[in-house]
Amino acid sequence: MPTTEEPAGPETSETLDGTRASETPEERRSDRSGIAVAAALLLACGAFVTFGVLDSDDDPVDKRRATPPTAEVTYEVLGEGSADISYRGAGGDKADVVTNAGLPWRKTVSVPLGASPIVNVTLGEKGGTASCTLAVSGKHVQRATATGAFGRTTCSSELPTPEAPAAAQETSAAAQGTR
Repeated sequence: MPTTEEPAGPETSETLDGTRASETPEERRSDRSGIAVAAALLLACGAFVTFGVLDSDDDPVDKRRATPPTAEVTYEVLGEGSADISYRGAGGDKADVVTNAGLPWRKTVSVPLGASPIVNVTLGEKGGTASCTLAVSGKHVQRATATGAFGRTTCSSELPTPEAPAAAQETSAAAQGTR
């Protein structure tokens, strides 16, 4: 049975004038090294893409680490009528503003540790009396009162830094171990 294989021998290529020239072993090696470099680059790109897909931000463990510890803060404004109120919200870095809030007004938010909870009250042109109170984790911290036209008052506090509760727990554990 006839075969279509050609006998093994040096590979040849056709030149511009139609004659065949043999490839040298060096030419074959340079072709192979180019293929090897291209394959290595493709593998490296594939590894980066795979790492990016597998290392996405959807990992709940990473989200727990990224979420700073917070304290529950309750702002309350007592009085009659209305007032403009600004307070540190859940974001911890910007003030939330409520204009012409009907009194009494109350809001509870989670403020990141290390941030300072604050509530500002401004009465309108008609004046009156309004008082703000601030409670952290259910404990009363401060109360202040505004009176008169465009009267203003502020209630604020300091929250511990995120490291402080851990240090306090370590100190407490060490004290219990020495008893």
